[in-house]
Amino acid sequence: MLQHFLRLFLVLALVAVGMSYVEKGDLLANSRWLLIIGTLVLAIIVVVIEILIPRKSLQALSGVFFGLVVGLLVAFGLTMVLDLLVSAFFPGLTPINGVEQPPVAITKVLLGIICCYYCVSFVLQTKDDIRFVIPYVEFAKQIKGMRPIILDTSVIIDGRIAEICDTGIIEQKLIVPRFVLHELQAVADSKDKLKRTRGRRGLDVLNSLQMKENVDIEIMEPRLSAADANEPVDLKLLAVAQQLGGRVATNDYNLNKIGRLRGVEIININDLANALKPAALAGESMSVKIIKPGEEAGQGVGYLDDGTMIVVENGREHIGQTVSIMVSSVLQTSAGRMIFGRLQGVPPPNRRRRNASQQQA
Repeated sequence: MLQHFLRLFLVLALVAVGMSYVEKGDLLANSRWLLIIGTLVLAIIVVVIEILIPRKSLQALSGVFFGLVVGLLVAFGLTMVLDLLVSAFFPGLTPINGVEQPPVAITKVLLGIICCYYCVSFVLQTKDDIRFVIPYVEFAKQIKGMRPIILDTSVIIDGRIAEICDTGIIEQKLIVPRFVLHELQAVADSKDKLKRTRGRRGLDVLNSLQMKENVDIEIMEPRLSAADANEPVDLKLLAVAQQLGGRVATNDYNLNKIGRLRGVEIININDLANALKPAALAGESMSVKIIKPGEEAGQGVGYLDDGTMIVVENGREHIGQTVSIMVSSVLQTSAGRMIFGRLQGVPPPNRRRRNASQQQA
């Protein structure tokens, strides 16, 4: 609304200027209405140009201002050199009664325009590389407050982020970029029933996060460069995290690896869940129901209530039974946790003696 009032003010101001020329009576006396219409058309053209520029950048404006200042300073230095050259080699072009000769005045104007053009062009083309430096000390961007967390599509569909927020451990702002919301909506409208269910679950999780009073969540329209805007969603997320100085929450293993390569800090929900699981130590006893055979001969596979896979040696004969096992080793990765064990009271296979006997034979 304020923008509309500003545009209306511009139109009225330009029309008022045109009418002020009309009031004088001597200037364009025979074309007063043409002058008023011309100022009105000029105002409309200025407003249309402003509307056609979709994205305004304060960084670009500051770059133009900085380039103009530097260009004027360079032009001022060159004009001083020009005055010295004129007085030394072209005394006929020296100022008369303080008024500069037209060739010298025009040359100074051209120098000013050219210097400003080159400086502004240089700043706009290298604005991402310009740093204001005190000798050997670079000012880095300071991030005030806690770093925001940018949510990935996969972590929203997963739903555990809502349960984590219920614990009150997350005090940072949660940010959902607009392109992530569009991807969620596309998945929810998919013809595939499984994808449609997952997408709707993600939208429900997002709605529940917005309803929580202790969660500060924002759906943001990020401003990305032309190169980043054409990248896949995962790379857009990393670009937004780099702009905001935030971290990305995901359970996508590939995004985790790419983020580390690009220097973006990643919060892997799977790693967080694994860290909160009770530790299983070698030699510890537990009970598990064996539900299917393993990949190798004689192995049986069972699962704990949290989904941890347990591989039991010589457990294939006990499929469908709940047995006591002794943990022999634990394998933990970002994809999950696996526990290897053997039946309680069954000694481990003596592979060393078997190999030795085979070698002696």
